[in-house]
Amino acid sequence: MMKFILLILFCMTNSVSAQENLFNFSKNDDEKGWLIVNDGVMGGLSKGRFQVIDHKAIFSGKVSTENNGGFTMVRNQFDQKSLLSYTSFVLELKGDGKAYQFRVKSSTDQRHSYVYTFTTNGNWQKITIPFASLEPRFRGRNVSVSNFEGLQIEEVAFLIGNKREESFELVLKEINLE
Repeated sequence: MMKFILLILFCMTNSVSAQENLFNFSKNDDEKGWLIVNDGVMGGLSKGRFQVIDHKAIFSGKVSTENNGGFTMVRNQFDQKSLLSYTSFVLELKGDGKAYQFRVKSSTDQRHSYVYTFTTNGNWQKITIPFASLEPRFRGRNVSVSNFEGLQIEEVAFLIGNKREESFELVLKEINLE
């Protein structure tokens, strides 16, 4: 009985939430795999840019509403990653006071994304996004499926599309699983 109690106490005092780094942009080759998707796919004129400088990724550009445009996105697709040991994403970033979307896909074949909208404040922020807070959307519209279950992931993305002409800059330091 004493061994059982000691084992429980050991597990309680040594339980550390699992954390894993997905992206930390510590090397210049961390740009590989990131792809800009502008609204030009639908006739728009928005322009996004993605670059890694001094251990930070910078997603910047200009959103245009001309020709039915209005968004730009940067995404990274990768081999399937299990999320069973985690419950949330933690983003460390610095924005420009604008709203952005963090988007994930369970599979690159999936048409909809799971979306969480956050607003930046001009300072460095850590934003925790519980998996269940990611809502399914396709082309800006809600989809009739459940929120993100957090079983697996094959894509992460950031999108800006605030229905107005604007320049933007989002600086990313890390994307973690927790």
